[in-house]
Amino acid sequence: MKTFLTNGTGLQPTDVWHSNCWINVECPDQSDLEFLQHKLEIPPTFITDIEDIDERPRIETEDGWSLVVIRIPYKTTDDHQPFATVPLGIITKNDITITLCFHKTEMISDFILYTQRKNIQIDNNYDLVLKLLLSTSVWFLKYLKQINQLIKLAEKQLEQSIKNEELQILLRIEKCLVFFTTSLKGNDILLNKLRKLRTYKDNIDEDLIEEVEIELRQAHETTNIYSDILSGMMDAYASVISNNLNVIMKQLTLISIILMIPTLIASLYGMNMPNYLENNPYGFGIIALSSFILASFGVLLFKRKNWF
Repeated sequence: MKTFLTNGTGLQPTDVWHSNCWINVECPDQSDLEFLQHKLEIPPTFITDIEDIDERPRIETEDGWSLVVIRIPYKTTDDHQPFATVPLGIITKNDITITLCFHKTEMISDFILYTQRKNIQIDNNYDLVLKLLLSTSVWFLKYLKQINQLIKLAEKQLEQSIKNEELQILLRIEKCLVFFTTSLKGNDILLNKLRKLRTYKDNIDEDLIEEVEIELRQAHETTNIYSDILSGMMDAYASVISNNLNVIMKQLTLISIILMIPTLIASLYGMNMPNYLENNPYGFGIIALSSFILASFGVLLFKRKNWF
């Protein structure tokens, strides 16, 4: 789906495309791709590169067109991987500006609404790239807060657990953090490259670049902190699960030993041989009482040694 946006009181949608208009394309269908390739004549390699889910942040030029790829956070519908990152392509040429992403993300729509609330103007293509990088870093931090809540929830479930499901949840979260770390590193390298481009030397806003660097660094450091905490937690709870299992096995073993006492006595007196109690009317009671006393003695002995 494509949307045309123009500078006004923030970025405002418009029905038709005109020069100096931002064309935002998300989850493109066939008509959108034909519009990009045939009407705007965007190089097909740009579109296929952005479609690649593993495309890294970079800058490329071809036939007067310029492509900037950044990685943006993405909340998936897959329970096995709740968060991921996807490539966002920013394609420019003279007065044409297109952003292309093959996934529906919260970041782009929030960015548009934010410019409308704050009445933010986009001065040029370079300014748009920097502001999108800034918004990307903010959304990384938002999703990191949600990941932290998932970690706390899994921690509560792990306290008395002897199963592996909760550890697998932490493994999936750790995988998301790895994606975040890799994407933030790539965006940071891309920012340094943009800063050195001669094409945009006259358009550099040092305050905006500094703000982007601060947000990127904060997101990167937060991701590393959560990753370190998660790694230590997984090691600790793996040991806890193993210890809980050992405790249960120990308790089952002690119960088996205690039950062996009356079983042994019943086996001895159940043999087909004289035992001096076969004609005693109280024989069964005597054997049952003796078994109970010996089993109780065994329980007290294990209790005294803190084995229970």
